[in-house]
Amino acid sequence: MGVHRRLTEMQKRFAELVIFGGAQGPLTGTEAAKIAGYSEKRARQEASELQNPRLSPLVVQHIGKLREEKLKKYEVTYAGHVAELARIKDAAIKRNSFSSAVNAEVSRGKAAGLYIERKIIRTGKLEDMTEEELEAKMKQILSDYSPILDGKAEEIKKKVKELPIKKPLEKLQTLKKIEPVSD
Repeated sequence: MGVHRRLTEMQKRFAELVIFGGAQGPLTGTEAAKIAGYSEKRARQEASELQNPRLSPLVVQHIGKLREEKLKKYEVTYAGHVAELARIKDAAIKRNSFSSAVNAEVSRGKAAGLYIERKIIRTGKLEDMTEEELEAKMKQILSDYSPILDGKAEEIKKKVKELPIKKPLEKLQTLKKIEPVSD
């Protein structure tokens, strides 16, 4: 077989098919070899040899160049991403698809860092907190949200103080006092 100095047309076609796929999508090496014109019986072997750098260094090098071109073509950059979202938004507005336009604009804002999504996952239950911890938590919530409560913070604080809060042990003690009914 020997190492070629230049790629043959079949080798170039094979490399393109391996990287870019066919009409139906991505292809395996064997499928690419068959479509490129290699023998049906040896397609699997040819695909293996063509992707081996010791046996076919020029083909492997060409496959690497094509892979880099593909990555560069579909590379996601900040400027490109924001521009594409703007294009999608403009197209949606032209079609009077305002929901899609809003979603595209929100996505642009997220990409630009204008929105911050924060999720806090905590484990534990309110029942596991002590009375002091519960009161502190309620006070913290009230102070955090008092600007949006429109002067109702004092009214809510009074209601919170009136709520009967029992410790988990007190609940268990009241349950123990219940005597089972005997027949």
